[in-house]
Amino acid sequence: MFQLNNPDPQILVALVKMKMPFGKYKDTVLCDLPVSYLEWFGKKGFPAGKLGMLLQTLLEIKMNGLGELLVTIKKMESGK
Repeated sequence: MFQLNNPDPQILVALVKMKMPFGKYKDTVLCDLPVSYLEWFGKKGFPAGKLGMLLQTLLEIKMNGLGELLVTIKKMESGK
């Protein structure tokens, strides 16, 4: 999971590049998923592995008002 005191930039890049592989929001970039969908996973259980870790991290970022961080990273990555 993303830790504010020791952030892994690759996690943030994955959040703005990786697409949801299944479900209602299939093919939606993870950072564009609505909080309600992430909260649903929080109640039902996050998927195993990297995807689950990314969704859990994304929920923490959005719930703590840090969504603009992802907007900035997404712009930087699209400019490469």
